[in-house]
Amino acid sequence: MPQTRTSADPPRSATPPARPRATVAAGFVTGMLAGMRQRGLDPAPLLAATGIALGGAGERVALERYAALYNRIVAELGDEGFGLFSRPLAPGCFEFLCRGMLGAATLGEALERAARFLRLVLPDLALSLHRHGEHAELRIAETRPLAGDAEASGHRDAPARVFAFEWLLRLVHGVASWFAGRGLALDAVRFPYARPAHADDYALVYTEHSSFGGEVLSARFQRNLLDLPLRRDEAALAAFLDGAPGRITMLYRRDREMVLRVRDLLRAALPDNPTLEDVARRLHLSPRSLHRRLEEEGSGFRAIKDALRRDLALARLAKSHQPIAALAADLGYADASAFYRAVVGWTGLSPERFRRQLAQPQRPAPQH
Repeated sequence: MPQTRTSADPPRSATPPARPRATVAAGFVTGMLAGMRQRGLDPAPLLAATGIALGGAGERVALERYAALYNRIVAELGDEGFGLFSRPLAPGCFEFLCRGMLGAATLGEALERAARFLRLVLPDLALSLHRHGEHAELRIAETRPLAGDAEASGHRDAPARVFAFEWLLRLVHGVASWFAGRGLALDAVRFPYARPAHADDYALVYTEHSSFGGEVLSARFQRNLLDLPLRRDEAALAAFLDGAPGRITMLYRRDREMVLRVRDLLRAALPDNPTLEDVARRLHLSPRSLHRRLEEEGSGFRAIKDALRRDLALARLAKSHQPIAALAADLGYADASAFYRAVVGWTGLSPERFRRQLAQPQRPAPQH
């Protein structure tokens, strides 16, 4: 059984290990490009400019490159809606969404203002806020078929439609969290499409309690969050808008104190495989308190551990020639076969085949 270190043990290194770069599944990028492809536009120059190569199974994209691509697509199309909707969202819509929320007395009032503004500029999707006892709910409903043509017409699970719902929830949730000065935990989200291939990332982007197949998008959270005061002023908003909206669309996915602390401790412990109880002890918390804190931040211990090992494993398979057995041992897997099964689950390929595929020259992703 692997031995874990206690707080009395000396650190393995005087220098804290660098955090692995946060990454997102390529499915989020594929969806973001869907509007361009539906219009017959080639996204290859924008992908090259941001250093993103798509096409490999299990491909993941560094968060900063995702944000840069987001802003480049908006600039190229002159549309903050990525060409997904029946009419474009002119550049500046995001800024005025934020300015419309600024000065509201409470988060609930700010979200009501956001819903009214979006009704003016985004006729394809309707955002609404509902209160039920101790819970509140954000709903996003399709008011007309999303931009369709060949790919999405009548197809609930097309990448363009999936991304449209993902994007609007991330945008509203990220802005609301920023105005409140804290990550706002989503208790449960039900999405109006089948489970996408990149759904494993939903545990960190939204909540572990993500489900699929609803009639509308429904995001539930604690009603008392609506009473939070807004903590941002005009000067803070000016700084916030620098690099926005791309920079902030995933902000509260990773901007979570306890999630990051647990992730760092797990990485520092490798190849040991600490339990929830081990990590709670290092943080001077009870296991129950740690579980609750992670749940409040929309995550869980297993999701953090799996995401860390996935990010590290795929990065090392892509960038090193380390033998598979040694890589598995370094990441704390009990044996190479357990690592093999994990990589097949992430990518659909064996570790060796995944590595060979990445070593081959990238081909442009097929256009649908």
